Amino acid sequence: MSPDKKTLLLVDGSSYLYRAFHAMPDLRVNPADPHSPATGAIRGMVNMIQKLRKDVRADYAVCVFDAKGPTFRDELYPAYKAQRSPMPDDLRSQVEPIHEVVELLGWKVLCVPGVEADDVIGTLAGIASRQQIEVIISSGDKDLSQLVDEHITVIDTMNGKRRDLAGVEAEFGVPPRLMVDYQTLVGDTVDNVPGVPKVGPKTAVKLLLEHGSLDALVARAAEIKGAVGENLRGALDWLPKGRELLTIKKDCELNSYIDGLPALDAIATGAPQTSALRTFYLKYGFKGLVSQIDEENTPPERVGGPKRRQPRPVVASLNEPGLFDDLFSEQPVSPQPLTGDAADPASNLHYETILDWDAFGRWLAKIEAAELVALDTETTSLDEMLATVVGLSFSVTPGEAAYIPLAHNYPEHQVRPPCAGQPRYRGAGLRPRHHAAKLCARSASPARAGQPGRPASGPQRHQLRRPVRQGRTPAQVQPGGHCQSGGVFVRRLGSDARRPPRALAANRGQ
Repeated sequence: MSPDKKTLLLVDGSSYLYRAFHAMPDLRVNPADPHSPATGAIRGMVNMIQKLRKDVRADYAVCVFDAKGPTFRDELYPAYKAQRSPMPDDLRSQVEPIHEVVELLGWKVLCVPGVEADDVIGTLAGIASRQQIEVIISSGDKDLSQLVDEHITVIDTMNGKRRDLAGVEAEFGVPPRLMVDYQTLVGDTVDNVPGVPKVGPKTAVKLLLEHGSLDALVARAAEIKGAVGENLRGALDWLPKGRELLTIKKDCELNSYIDGLPALDAIATGAPQTSALRTFYLKYGFKGLVSQIDEENTPPERVGGPKRRQPRPVVASLNEPGLFDDLFSEQPVSPQPLTGDAADPASNLHYETILDWDAFGRWLAKIEAAELVALDTETTSLDEMLATVVGLSFSVTPGEAAYIPLAHNYPEHQVRPPCAGQPRYRGAGLRPRHHAAKLCARSASPARAGQPGRPASGPQRHQLRRPVRQGRTPAQVQPGGHCQSGGVFVRRLGSDARRPPRALAANRGQ
């Protein structure tokens, strides 16, 4: 995905509300009092939102919940969802706090009466898709697959599943444009919407692929033989209503809820309200989240050296959600890289390791044109008098960064930093004087003076080998992560850690 593309993230809050409630243990404001307010679903939703913010760089974000009261589908078909049990009281009591905390986390919350959350999602997805804005829908509801097109993808953070054009067809056997027809034939037992009797997924796929659409199938219903044809003809009067019930609306009136539509500026992703979040977390007993905020707000001079807090061991108890997966873990979880199909459109962060001169020239042009450049150095020590530069990482746009490996035991990776000797650039980063001192020390190093292509020698090469013996080289540090080896911390803005460094200088003459 191009880093210049705008992205809208739509979260099916109602879907995750129930999943969080049933997946989490019975957490309470006061763990010693089982009659104190329940908090498990709130905690699960917080974790889900935090994980999505790490996985998806969204320019716009909305969390959509079902509103109270009946919808047009209930009027159309009174038996719609009639078999469902009412919402548990412990979950009902957490709905309003969940709405509150999602807004505090910087996302717009929508509840539109008369329609379902899916209809609001379908309308917003269509508005964005028509503007060629990339849309990511986070939900476990298969019904949303009918919305998928070249700009709309559905992801399920619970299992890493991704439903794009190819994913929908691979899972259901029909493309997204036929999903409503498919659902109409097989019915939806979850929503109590009948289909054609004894027509299951395989038969529905066979009929649709043979005839091209439900309309074409209905037009030739008299020609369908056997029990399938008989059942189809018996359901002809029902099928139009079934299709209407199962079709997600794309024309909800949302102008009174979002200003300026079709522009999406009113739902731009906001920054978390840290102070209000801390108060909220204290109110509901989320001590781990309070500590997380306090650590992030601790000034550097109050931190006792490079020591980092170690995570607590997972304890199997009712008040420790560590029994569940990372999404519902009580402990703050470091982001793990996705693999396979789940790794692609679910994240639109763009990180690059510069391994040839074409890439170097492209990034140099970006740096020269940028008003502000963020720069970070990777070194063998935090002491600028002893440190040797291992590599450079830099960024000119949020969500997009590059890394140049300079001394990964590859002699040809000695490249002059793009910003060296050009003080007119504005820079941003951690410990700027420290990084400047390291760059100056590198430029003045006798081992490199006049010999930019020669490998490092002596203590530098020895220090670079130390992380290798422990299985953690600078190239293996994940984007945004930290690495500690023998007292040495390596911080990385971002890179493709799966690709081994190759010779830059060797390609220069080609």
